[in-house]
Amino acid sequence: MTEKLQTLRDNAAIRWTALLLLALAMFCSYIFMDILSPIKDLMQSTRGWDSTAFGTMQGAETFLNVFVFFLIFAGIILDKMGVRFTAVLSGAVMLIGGLIKYYAVSKAFIGSGLETWFTNHLNYIPGFQELGVAPFYEGMPASAKVAAVGFMIFGCGVEMAGITVSRGIVKWFKGRETALAMGSEMALARLGVATCMIFSPFFAKLGGEIEVSRSVAFGVVLLCIALMMFIVYFFMDKKLDAQTGEAEEKDDPFKVSDIGKILSSGGFWLVALLCVLYYSAIFPFQKYAVNMLQCNLTLNPGEGFWAGSSVTIIQYLVMLVVAVCSFTSNFSKNKNAKILLMALAVIALVIYCYMGFMRGTAETIFAVFPLLAVAITPILGNYVDHKGKAASMLMIGSLLLILCHLTFAFILPQFKGSEVGGVVVAYITILVLGASFSLVPAALWPSVPKLVDEKIIGSAYALIFWIQNIGLWLFPLLIGKVLDKTNQDVIDQMNAGLIDAETAATSYNYTWPLVMLACLGVAALILGIILKAVDKKQNLGLEKPNIVAETEQA
Repeated sequence: MTEKLQTLRDNAAIRWTALLLLALAMFCSYIFMDILSPIKDLMQSTRGWDSTAFGTMQGAETFLNVFVFFLIFAGIILDKMGVRFTAVLSGAVMLIGGLIKYYAVSKAFIGSGLETWFTNHLNYIPGFQELGVAPFYEGMPASAKVAAVGFMIFGCGVEMAGITVSRGIVKWFKGRETALAMGSEMALARLGVATCMIFSPFFAKLGGEIEVSRSVAFGVVLLCIALMMFIVYFFMDKKLDAQTGEAEEKDDPFKVSDIGKILSSGGFWLVALLCVLYYSAIFPFQKYAVNMLQCNLTLNPGEGFWAGSSVTIIQYLVMLVVAVCSFTSNFSKNKNAKILLMALAVIALVIYCYMGFMRGTAETIFAVFPLLAVAITPILGNYVDHKGKAASMLMIGSLLLILCHLTFAFILPQFKGSEVGGVVVAYITILVLGASFSLVPAALWPSVPKLVDEKIIGSAYALIFWIQNIGLWLFPLLIGKVLDKTNQDVIDQMNAGLIDAETAATSYNYTWPLVMLACLGVAALILGIILKAVDKKQNLGLEKPNIVAETEQA
């Protein structure tokens, strides 16, 4: 009997090292993705970006992916050129876009000839303007336009990286801990959200002088690190292919007809639509969450130690203790060690929340968002690997999503004036929302290989990401427009000089944008019910364990 070939992916330590490289790259990109989100108020007071300008710029991230179909081409590049080439390419594209965005918000841009040109041009985009999908509009600040251009380019790179990482995990973990690996990657990557919320305002206000470009510069440095992670992964992946004898390029080249095969799958469409609804209720919300809390909470900024820069570092270290202890407890086989790690995580979480309360800033409160997800995502991924029930988890996630957005819309405002009560409600709701978000990577992404042929997985992920990007382009823009339309009194007061831009930025009523996001959760719940019924009828295997299903396919 021939001995089975031992490769890098057969070595658990090396396999998980490859995952760590991919996860760290996505961690850095997630930070840059929301780098301006916690300083929306500063962008309005220092750069003149109202909610419509802010939302249009944030939505620009996915503009080229949606309307120039870049993600479809990214999927083709991935299928033809392979994981490692596409990973390095995506890192380079992200960095280029990041540099452009940095220049747009820097002092060097103010008063430049480029600012004058963008002020006088791109105010009317034929075709796009008539359809209501233009990435620019008349009156949009020039800095927001250029930042949007950079964000478009970054968006091409980050979404290409997303499908590449998903494909890379399938390559290294197929037949093994696929859902656990995907869940763990997203758990680490989403720590980028907390990192962004803590450090973006920190750098913007460093030294007592507000300068928003410092936050973006911090993000650009991290994009350089992401590119380096992809380069290291390149050589690991190349060595794996040398061991297996597999060619990075596909023997059977991609054909346009492959897209037809994917689109003909009813299960694929349900998963894709679930994805766009669910992610549209989360990612656009992240971009406004800090400002929403500023408008609904009675915050008392700390003094002395609590207002200093050192507390930022200490709170971040406490957050890392929460993340590391809760995450590693999932892999501990010693019961006593597992209990100890979880106890340390809970104690650190309480300390973290207390520090956020004492600091009295919305960004440090919202930074708790991914922490519960870090703890339970590996648990959920491991459960899907061994027990299944992916479709059921998506339904539970949708229910939690609806509950959280309605709480933000109607319950949180009732605690305005209650400093402690409002913060407690906010913390609980944010933690639950983060937990619901963890259900998606653990349950949805590992289901895609069950719906399409292995040869076109890259294209399948690309199509899902493209459909998802429609929502990620539309809803940041819609939230901004709805905010301005439903808060006309605030805008009128600011224009009349009755309140300044800084006060106006923290005086919005967020009820209707949040109701809109809750409706997305309702639609996702309905689709989840349909998906479970279709899975039962067609035996797609979504409710079956991943490891068993993949073994049967092998």
